[in-house]
Amino acid sequence: LFRSGSRSSKTFKPKKNIPEGSHQYELLKHAEATLGSGNLRMAVMLPEGEDLNEWVAVNTVDFFNQINMLYGTITDFCTEESCPVMSAGPKYEYHWADGTNIKKPIKCSAPKYIDYLMTWVQDQLDDETLFPSKIGVPFPKNFMSVAKTILKRLFRVYAHIYHQHFDPVIQLQEEAHLNTSFKHFIFFVQ
Repeated sequence: LFRSGSRSSKTFKPKKNIPEGSHQYELLKHAEATLGSGNLRMAVMLPEGEDLNEWVAVNTVDFFNQINMLYGTITDFCTEESCPVMSAGPKYEYHWADGTNIKKPIKCSAPKYIDYLMTWVQDQLDDETLFPSKIGVPFPKNFMSVAKTILKRLFRVYAHIYHQHFDPVIQLQEEAHLNTSFKHFIFFVQ
């Protein structure tokens, strides 16, 4: 979906699709149906009798896919030259650290930061010990804090798009999509 400086310039693909017929697929369909009603506050509510971790997992995957797609549409405008620093306006500059490969936060361009971020999120979503895809496999005890960290960092991509690339979003006539996605994200996080 977008260019990548690391990982042998592989492009990001959305998280493996949630298998049809699985419980997670039913949850995703529930979320989509509720979203279709136009009531975003209802769409984020945990469905009755459902597991909170599973609901958070399905939605985290969905937001990762949405942000990946939205950012993918403006990568021509987000370059090393136009965005030498990952920021959301003059007061907010983000430095990258993942705690394993890069322990001390590094200053980097927005496209590099977002590449690191999306790779880092993808690796966690693919980790069966963190995001189990099989029914009955328990979520780890620290799942909520993992999900919160992912969502906190994904927020930074929305912030960067709004602050640095809103004109291209308007030119591409994507502001309604971006605004709805962001509003849904904020309601969910709250």
